[in-house]
Amino acid sequence: MRIILLGPPGSGKGTQAQLLVQRYGIVQLSTGEMLRAAVAAGTPVGLKAKEIMASGSLVPDEVVVGIISDRIDQPDAKNGFILDGFPRTVPQAEALDELLKAKRLKLDAVIELRVNESALLHRVETRVAQMRERGEEVRLDDTPEVLTKRLANYRSQTEPLIHYYSERRKLSTIDGMMAIDEVTRAIDRQLQALGATEPQEAGKQTSKGKTRSAAKTAPVKKAKAAKKSAKKPAKAAKKAAKPAKSAKKASKKAVKGPRKAVKKTVKKTVKKAAKKTAKKAVKKGAKKVAKKVTKKRAKR
Repeated sequence: MRIILLGPPGSGKGTQAQLLVQRYGIVQLSTGEMLRAAVAAGTPVGLKAKEIMASGSLVPDEVVVGIISDRIDQPDAKNGFILDGFPRTVPQAEALDELLKAKRLKLDAVIELRVNESALLHRVETRVAQMRERGEEVRLDDTPEVLTKRLANYRSQTEPLIHYYSERRKLSTIDGMMAIDEVTRAIDRQLQALGATEPQEAGKQTSKGKTRSAAKTAPVKKAKAAKKSAKKPAKAAKKAAKPAKSAKKASKKAVKGPRKAVKKTVKKTVKKAAKKTAKKAVKKGAKKVAKKVTKKRAKR
């Protein structure tokens, strides 16, 4: 399963990505983390990225795509991945399409978590106010001002991706303002509808490594197996009865055969005897008539 989660800051992408990772055994690919890992590993692409970052420049798309290419070739990404923070622009989306095409892979779904920006700002304002009341330190990047700027960047750079993926029939939009578990269920339904995953995969992992849904279907499977086993002796008995039936049929045929032959012989014998008797009678009758004629002639 290969999916992209889209949504503005505060839409809950990170939370849902983690839940999908646990649920389906796939990996979350964050461009920031991948860049740091590539630099630490000293890969050719990582060294190039290190050089660019050291000069204070932004890492170009081709370098980021190269890092993603190396990362999805690793064994833990075999079952699939969620891209987090990439693509951010339409050119990046096009580069990703080319990369997946070259690797003979396909993107299964793009999930957009749609949220109300005013509600997001209100949430941040409330949270910041509560933290200040408690005397807690507020992060510099967790303020309504910063969020307003990030939302503006999202609208100008990333929002065009919604149109891009919608045209390619990859986009599914979900209400990100719902409760976390409701959003998770809605994502599962969309993935199943798109054929990205099977319904039984959606169960949580149990202590034995089986899914909850698999655990639920186990008694049903056992009952089916028991029914099948119960049918086996009946089947065997039926099979065993077949030769007996055939033997009965054969013996009937064997008895019927001689009977038919005897009947035929008797019929033939009777016919022959009747013919012989009739011949004899005709001969005798003829002799009698001849005798009478001779007698009459003698008297004259």
